[in-house]
Amino acid sequence: MREIQGKDVIEAVAGMCMRGNTVLPADVRRKLEQAMAAEDSPSAVEVLRQLLENADLASDTKLPLCQDCGLAVLFVEVGDDCKVVGGNLRDLINEGVRKGYADGYLRKSACDPLTRANTGDGIPAIIHFDMVPGDKLKIAYMAKGGGAENMSRVTMLAPAQGWEGIKRFVIERVAEAGPNPCPPTIIGVGIGGTFEHAAKIAKRGLLRKLDDVHPDPKIAAMEKELEEALNALGIGPMGLGGKTTVLGVKITLEPCHLASLPLAVNVQCHSQRHEEVVL
Repeated sequence: MREIQGKDVIEAVAGMCMRGNTVLPADVRRKLEQAMAAEDSPSAVEVLRQLLENADLASDTKLPLCQDCGLAVLFVEVGDDCKVVGGNLRDLINEGVRKGYADGYLRKSACDPLTRANTGDGIPAIIHFDMVPGDKLKIAYMAKGGGAENMSRVTMLAPAQGWEGIKRFVIERVAEAGPNPCPPTIIGVGIGGTFEHAAKIAKRGLLRKLDDVHPDPKIAAMEKELEEALNALGIGPMGLGGKTTVLGVKITLEPCHLASLPLAVNVQCHSQRHEEVVL
């Protein structure tokens, strides 16, 4: 049984929070550059130019990419042959988030849902745990801003609606969202499981690299079809029109009950802030 020290978990999570909010991932930057080169609209080109300039400034100054530093969402894979010592794993992760948001001077956005009273320290984080083979601890962090999260939806389709129903719902959701989630966006689509599981896998899909290709050719074709349909909406960067409404679509498909067709659409803004560490 391999031991992992609790202090290492705290430092790793804190570092992810700070890096994730100040350094735009390379795959997202490449997509923005490609989009700018492909755009015909002067306003779309200018918006994309400003987004890239903002990313440079954030990286140079260590200031956040966006004033909304998001609610911390973490996906944690715990190897069945490792043991975390020095504290409860959930508490250690939350302490890492608290430290990262404090040391990085990041906006704390966690609050009571009714009184709206801020918790003052950015926690509790939203943490999803999975047990996996091996002796490693893998932690993926995502900063989920309110503007994009508010545009996300879960629905239960009738099985007979199939792919056409799925496609229609995703397109309608992005069209209705319009400029609100600060496009160009990344769209996570969860198909299958149950009501709550569809939402989880839709969000988990956002951790994939934007320039990867799904290993299942059928799902890869679905992603391409949806991406083309969404970009044809013409919403464009920041809603000012153009060819680039989304930077990518990531579909996760899992088995479901034979009487159900759960579907979740999780919207992420152009500032796709995420980090990953393996301990």
